[in-house]
Amino acid sequence: MDVKVYKNYVNGKWVEPANNGYVDIINPSTGDIIAKAPLSTKAEADKAIEAAHKAFQEWSQTPVPRRAKPLYKLREIFMDNEEEISRILVEEMGKSLPDARAEMKRSFENIEVACGMPILQMGDKLVGSSFGIDGEVLRLPMGVFTMVAPFNFPAMVPFWFIPYAIATGNTIVVKPSKQVPGTMIKITELIDKIGLPPGVFNLVNGDREVADAFIEHPKVKGFSLVGSTNVCKTVAEKCARNNKRFQAMGSAKNHLVAMPDAKVDEVIRNMLTSCFGCAGQRCMASSVLVGVGDEMYKTICDKFVEASKEVIVANPLDPKYAEEPLVMGPVISKKAYDFIYKMIDVGIKEGAKLLLDGRGIKVPGHEKGFFIGPTVFADVKEGMEIHKTEIFGPVVCIMKAKNLDEAIGIINRHQYGNGASIYTQNGYWAREFKLKVEAGMIGVNIGIPAPVAFLPFGGMKNSQFADIKAQGKAIINFYTEDKIITERFWPED
Repeated sequence: MDVKVYKNYVNGKWVEPANNGYVDIINPSTGDIIAKAPLSTKAEADKAIEAAHKAFQEWSQTPVPRRAKPLYKLREIFMDNEEEISRILVEEMGKSLPDARAEMKRSFENIEVACGMPILQMGDKLVGSSFGIDGEVLRLPMGVFTMVAPFNFPAMVPFWFIPYAIATGNTIVVKPSKQVPGTMIKITELIDKIGLPPGVFNLVNGDREVADAFIEHPKVKGFSLVGSTNVCKTVAEKCARNNKRFQAMGSAKNHLVAMPDAKVDEVIRNMLTSCFGCAGQRCMASSVLVGVGDEMYKTICDKFVEASKEVIVANPLDPKYAEEPLVMGPVISKKAYDFIYKMIDVGIKEGAKLLLDGRGIKVPGHEKGFFIGPTVFADVKEGMEIHKTEIFGPVVCIMKAKNLDEAIGIINRHQYGNGASIYTQNGYWAREFKLKVEAGMIGVNIGIPAPVAFLPFGGMKNSQFADIKAQGKAIINFYTEDKIITERFWPED
């Protein structure tokens, strides 16, 4: 099999990286090396930033409808290449093909929203703010923005940021995940065809050296990241010291609460997709199920475990399983695999009851793959490491609460507050949950309460280090500077 060697994309051209070494890109289903990505230097990142800064001078003066026009082209060319990108994504990341296609559709949605920039970027005008005086707010582009993408959504997450940065009149430099850069490489090949001026969009592969260069360069106005909470804290501190705007979306431990009146069969199906889609490697994956009352707790334990046994663990590109809705691929790496094994051992030692053990799964013909089957613990208590820690794998904790208030307390005492959902037909319970739960994204009878692109995406507490959330109308405030005008004119003599 040919091993691709990736390049960077700077100032409208593919460029050979400096000889700073390469990182192997591993297919997590097979363990095979499928590509090599350059570990770019700070100097290379700086060149991309300088190119973006130069391009900003003209791009920011381009009329807004003309800035949006290339995005219409991008949406069409994206849709024409959806299947190819989806398969690249599956090969390097390991999620199922249906999940990859769904990810692509969220990317399309964000492009569509950004195409509305002629309306979204409108300012405000107050005629008569005082006698003969008018007030006005202009939303103006700022300069160069940067972002670092995560491994788990290599197509969707960059598009929480890229189309909005471009359409508002800024320029951007992107670093894809060093584990899964191929998806953004292909996307960049498409961006190269839509007619953006050189330097408006740039791609630099690499590791922390590139990310640090993004934060430290004086011409960078803002930085966006999706990563672990520990990394987010460091990013927030560095950006503050360097006077940068920042969005740092961190870790999660999402809870699903099943009330006594929940529609059990629908709930179990919904929980299954939420917990085991993408092998549990998404920030909106649910990893804690809370049964309210003894009966619902027992029902969840019994029925969820039985349903979990039906999940197919396989190479997602195996033609036999590629279209299966309940196929679960590998976790991303040997490092992640070892950490998940370690946390399962921790849960056993803590006294949680292992109802379903996903260790030791072997996929025929893929013995080097990083496969872990659905794993379910019951009798999980607050304070246990398996409840406190974001495991980021197919490991689920089942907890019991005596009533809704106790369930809400379990969620609110947790350090993370990304998402949470309630299953109920009772409007009062749903309203109490919506208003009282300390999480940024709430679902009612929804297992994955990820908002559509028109609405903001982001958590609370230690799940987000930012004032402005990703995507949608809200992010316009991140990419623009308010300039407030107060003016009056006296009559001519």
